Amino acid sequence: MNIAEVCIKKPTVTISLAAAMLLAGVIGYFNLGRLEDPEFTIKNAQIVTLYPGATAEEVANEVTDPLETAVQQMGQLKKVTSTSYPGKSIILVEMKDKYDKNALPQIWDELRRKVGDKASSLPSGCSKPTVLDDYGDVYGVLYAIYGDGFTEAELKEHAKLLRRELLLCDDVAKIDLLGDRQEIVSLEMSRAKMANLGVTPEMVQHVVEGQNAVADSGRMRVDDKYVRLFPSGSIKSVKDFEGLVIAVPKGDGTVSTIHLSDLVTVTRDYKEPPTSIVRYNGKPCIGLGISTVKGGNVMTMGASIDKRMKELLAETPIGIEVGVISHQASSVKTAVNGFIVNLVESVVIVIAVLLFTMGMRSGLLIGGVLILTVMATVMVMDQMGLIFERISLGAFIIALGMLVDNAIVITEAVLIAAEKGESRTKAAIAVVKQTEWPLLGATVVAILSFAPIGASQDSTGEYCRSLFLVLMISLLMSWVLAITVTPLLAAKFLKKKSPEEGASAVQADPYAGGFYRAYRAFLEFCIVHRALTWIVLGAMLVAAGFGFTKVKQIFFPESTRNQFMVHLWMPEGSSIHATESRIEKMAEAVGKFEGVTGVTSISGCGGLRFLLTYTPEDADDAYGILFVDVEDYHQIPALMEKAEKLALDLVPDALVYGQKFVLGPGDAQKIQFRIMGPDPKVLRATAEKALGVLHADGGYKEIQSDWRNRVDMMVPNIADNSARNLGVTRSDIARSLKEATEGLTVGSYLEGDEVLPIVLRAPREEREDPNSLRNAWVWSSALGCSVPFAQVATLIRTETEEARFKRRNRVPCITVKCNPKSGTAAAARLRVCDKLEALAAALPAGYSCEWGGEYESSGNANAGLKSKIPPIVAVMVIIVIMLFNSVKQAVVIFMTVPLILVGVVAGLLGFDQPFGFMALLGFLSLVGMQIKNAIVLMDEINAQLAAGVAPFEAVVSSGVTRLRPVANAALTTILGMMPLVADAFYAAMAVTIMCGLAFATVLTMVVIPVNYALLYRIRR
Repeated sequence: MNIAEVCIKKPTVTISLAAAMLLAGVIGYFNLGRLEDPEFTIKNAQIVTLYPGATAEEVANEVTDPLETAVQQMGQLKKVTSTSYPGKSIILVEMKDKYDKNALPQIWDELRRKVGDKASSLPSGCSKPTVLDDYGDVYGVLYAIYGDGFTEAELKEHAKLLRRELLLCDDVAKIDLLGDRQEIVSLEMSRAKMANLGVTPEMVQHVVEGQNAVADSGRMRVDDKYVRLFPSGSIKSVKDFEGLVIAVPKGDGTVSTIHLSDLVTVTRDYKEPPTSIVRYNGKPCIGLGISTVKGGNVMTMGASIDKRMKELLAETPIGIEVGVISHQASSVKTAVNGFIVNLVESVVIVIAVLLFTMGMRSGLLIGGVLILTVMATVMVMDQMGLIFERISLGAFIIALGMLVDNAIVITEAVLIAAEKGESRTKAAIAVVKQTEWPLLGATVVAILSFAPIGASQDSTGEYCRSLFLVLMISLLMSWVLAITVTPLLAAKFLKKKSPEEGASAVQADPYAGGFYRAYRAFLEFCIVHRALTWIVLGAMLVAAGFGFTKVKQIFFPESTRNQFMVHLWMPEGSSIHATESRIEKMAEAVGKFEGVTGVTSISGCGGLRFLLTYTPEDADDAYGILFVDVEDYHQIPALMEKAEKLALDLVPDALVYGQKFVLGPGDAQKIQFRIMGPDPKVLRATAEKALGVLHADGGYKEIQSDWRNRVDMMVPNIADNSARNLGVTRSDIARSLKEATEGLTVGSYLEGDEVLPIVLRAPREEREDPNSLRNAWVWSSALGCSVPFAQVATLIRTETEEARFKRRNRVPCITVKCNPKSGTAAAARLRVCDKLEALAAALPAGYSCEWGGEYESSGNANAGLKSKIPPIVAVMVIIVIMLFNSVKQAVVIFMTVPLILVGVVAGLLGFDQPFGFMALLGFLSLVGMQIKNAIVLMDEINAQLAAGVAPFEAVVSSGVTRLRPVANAALTTILGMMPLVADAFYAAMAVTIMCGLAFATVLTMVVIPVNYALLYRIRR
């Protein structure tokens, strides 16, 4: 007794279990989380170390190199890259692909220990290295707080109020502010007056810290209690600083007192320069970024935030507005709902095809099983913790056509039996007994065709993993339901029909129709003329190979998000205010473009990571970015081109380029060429030549190197003898210059939950005048007084220095980057490949070059797939051999696989679609579909041979009997994927499968019989 017989004899149990699956699927549908894009783990951490006063080269040698050496001892390390700036080191650590999000916390702890152990040996004056392991956190909601007539402090205070309240919302992890300038207590000094009175910055610092410090005053026992002592007199407001008194010793041993207000002007101000400046539609604002807890649901968080925000807005002061820069929950809802509509459309298309090709009862039966399969898959997804997102929902649409394949085979056999007047129950039991294991083998083979992406451990594999999981679950559920529920329904509901008395042979034989006769004749011709058949196929394969060279190559497609970016780079060394003036010119102009609905500008950094696939630029005063909202994403290419052309006249001193958001991992500059070696001068010279090659070609834009330009440096020439005689050290001079320019921090003032640095500095007009440095005063500890700067330093000359040093795995590395003006990055790279590699080849020993950008990302992702393909193919071959106990029959099946390329290339060229990572996945899935259909046909050939049918007739007749189920399976898959053709992410994959499967069906129904006859030497 097989499982079909059990299900048919116990219909109540079978239907009850099916109904339970359906109900569990409905419940799971509402339980499943939702995201626009799948999550993938960013396996990076940053190590930030400050080394004030050091050049970029000193930072690289004295700070970055020791830390990199310590980090490289970790066995989990994949690569380490670093950027050394004057006074700052940033090291980016990336772990190997095999470590998932569960292993990373322990790895980050080990990283902290390694860095902490090395910190004690770093130079004096260097800060403690900070390990930032939240580098990959995504701020799914990003607000802008702005308002006319409100000060920055008032806006920040309201932003802090919102932060306190919104932190209590569901699934909120943390909330960070962006563009909030650091407030300070400014002590603007008269340097000449301080020098004349003998007041030093140390004296100011001593009195400020002494009056403002929190100190333990002890406790006193009073009777049976201990009472804490807390002296009054602490600073309560910024105004209180003016009343502080400084004791100044005189030469005669007496001490005079001076009020601080007689020396400095005490004000509340902002730190200069600001770290970032944010504007929303041209108005100054404070950004408010909200991230989701690990494992949280961004939809739940978004709904909770929206509800609380409505309540808070009712209490917001009139005039303060809250704008939305990005709200992932809203975009997720739109994206997921759109995909679900596509899924429903695909289900309707598949059922309509079945109704047309198999009749009302059969179509409704298979359609019902299809819906049950989908809901059973949702049930399992809910239990496994999977969610609805772009990849998992796309997997459903891809799978739909295949989900009916098994049910079609079972239903077709019962339907033919019913048309012949035979018992439906016996036919159902018999067909399941004959095909259950071949169908399982075929299903497993189809699953294995997607296994490379499931087994890939890199970020691309993680991004696409739900594709494999959903397909695996759904295909296995389709097999289970095909051998349980389908035979029961087929036996109960398919209409039994007996041939009428005197009916013709055509009416009595379902395969005697004109279409079947034409197919039989064509198949017999191909088998008899097998050599000619293979000559034609070989010619088609050669043509496809040539055609593939004409197919455009990409990595991941661009996003359909209604927003794009405009990057702006000023020359390195530019002030953030210069950058802001340019970015605001662009923002104002772009905001007037037709179709633009809003513009957010950020100067000084790339902002917060509000999308998983967006990597913000590190802090840089010379950098600014626009986030431009548009009505329709189709307008973006034209708007970007218009913005880039406008920038040539509006901000000619800046490099400006637009960029669309990407789906999946990617880089802003798709073409990158790295040059590595020991000597920075050689690297920069070679990079300049490479930049020249790109400019000379004329087909590239956004051409730059990541070291950028050298920057000016003012170098006071210290008179060593004079300085020594006066007891002035280099650090004394540096401290004096710090006071005269950015200001010297001499304490801190606690105001509520804010800590305001107390900064002693020169008046603004002096801070911004280079000539005023000659009038500075330097404290001499040996003489006990200040001496004029001119006595210890002479000429202030201007030199240039490197603004940054980049290293890759501890080797200095400079990267030349660009994008093509038109066409694909792959084609554009090939155009200059030889010229750039020739430059590197001419370098001395110890230098090397490599390609990065899209070429590297695509290569790594494809390598991750390709490394998994050989073992998976081996398993496929073993399964096929086990199914038929024949190597020769496995050869018959696998001989058709290369021919799939014919349909794929024709489709990609015909629809003008590129071959990228998703198209590669489509091609791999085609292999599984082709083998799956071939197994079904091969099983029928073996069954007919076992029944005593002559070999030639068995081969031909098997093709005829399996024509309708194989064609129906292909047709449902092809038409079911039509909604994906309009989707930017899945279009190339959909075309690959649709066109490839159309040709693969011909391969199955023609080439498999021809190959069988060829290998088994079967003649008519």
